[in-house]
Amino acid sequence: MKDARQIILRPIVTEKTADAKEHSNTVCFQVARGANRIEIRKAVETLFNVKVVDVRVANMHGKMRRFGRYSGHRPDWRKAYVRLAAGEKTIEFFDQV
Repeated sequence: MKDARQIILRPIVTEKTADAKEHSNTVCFQVARGANRIEIRKAVETLFNVKVVDVRVANMHGKMRRFGRYSGHRPDWRKAYVRLAAGEKTIEFFDQV
């Protein structure tokens, strides 16, 4: 297995993910393109010391972008919705120091 920090790239913080975090104890991460559900589950459990119940993965396609007369393409990426067990502490990305 790869290092957990190579699998979990960054948290995704939007209104939709904040709502899912409050109501269903689900957090969202951008993950490595080659990572599977088992690797994502183990990485979250080791990094944040929580128990994971469910992992859902979505492949996101990069958007086509134009720069004047030139067109480009943003890279494809992978998103994982990780549901934590009931009673687990929530993962806080912006802790007060």
